[in-house]
Amino acid sequence: MTTTTSEVLVLGGGGAGCSAALHLAQRGVRVMLLERGLVGGQASGVNYGGVRQQGRHPAELPIARRSHELWKRLPELVRTDAEFTVTGHLKLARNAEEEAALVAYLDVARANDLELRLVGRNALHQEYPWLGPSVVAGSFAPEDGSANPRLLAPALAHAARAAGADIREHTRVVDLAHDSSGFTLRSEADESFHAPVLLNMAGFWGGAVAARFGEAVPIRPLSPNMAVTEPVPYFITPNLGVVGGNIYLRQIPRGNVVLGGGQGECDPDRPWSRPLPEVTLRALALAAQLVPALAGVQVIRSWSGIDGTMPDEIPVIGPSLTTPGLFHAFGFSGHGFQLGPAIGAIMTELVLDGRTDVPLAPFRIDRFGTA
Repeated sequence: MTTTTSEVLVLGGGGAGCSAALHLAQRGVRVMLLERGLVGGQASGVNYGGVRQQGRHPAELPIARRSHELWKRLPELVRTDAEFTVTGHLKLARNAEEEAALVAYLDVARANDLELRLVGRNALHQEYPWLGPSVVAGSFAPEDGSANPRLLAPALAHAARAAGADIREHTRVVDLAHDSSGFTLRSEADESFHAPVLLNMAGFWGGAVAARFGEAVPIRPLSPNMAVTEPVPYFITPNLGVVGGNIYLRQIPRGNVVLGGGQGECDPDRPWSRPLPEVTLRALALAAQLVPALAGVQVIRSWSGIDGTMPDEIPVIGPSLTTPGLFHAFGFSGHGFQLGPAIGAIMTELVLDGRTDVPLAPFRIDRFGTA
């Protein structure tokens, strides 16, 4: 069996993994990325497409802020904008408790130089007359927006290849080993790959990789239930979310409304996932409460994918505490799409510089006491 060698192996071809391959290759590293399916085939390519900073866990905001700068530079980095459009993100409250949560988050935003504007009920309904009566307040983030998730990871992979990275799709890894020389991975097709450094960026399956090296974490599969409607006259300009996150929606200029809420079902061992019709119907009802004009709009497609979620809903990011040369970035809990470009840059800095300016202590793999 022939062994292919490189300086860094990246396991997982989502947006973060492809970004890592690109940033490493740009710094002259011989990097190989292994993806069991197609790049962007799971969480990175089948999500809602929100490119938001508002509402994030305070620990994630420095990453989101850095990623926002990379999103603005996408055409320069990968020769496409992945349909990134700055529409603003309007987060809505439907009762006094949710309004208090919006007010409390203003302090978090100020601490991270994130521009937010709180909008009271009267001003909100004047500015957005299509909102339903249940909406009592909103918080508007003017820098946020959306993009096409099907375009980002392939564009990053294409740019990484152009920079010298070796991207291997349809390469399912079935065995991992480590010794003093580094990591050896064997594929289902009995191919062997070796490097002194391994980046574990395999989404939900990153939990199994970490466990293989004695760092088990309580990760669970997550399958967001997504849908898109028939086109209707365009009128919803901002990306909409709510406190609590049980519905989110945006309208694209040709009129279709992309919406998500609730969970589908999945079997990560196959891997296989699907949306559930009853969940889609509940999401449609919630969408119509926010925007009454959407009542009766027809769904033309629904879908799901597989992500990994952590108990505290923030990812694992950083070096392994058991295995030299191993670095983790997985468990993005359904909101890693916007973070992906920056995660690749951060992982590159950890590998090549031994440090990064982004605080990573909240993302340590041993924070659950199970590693």
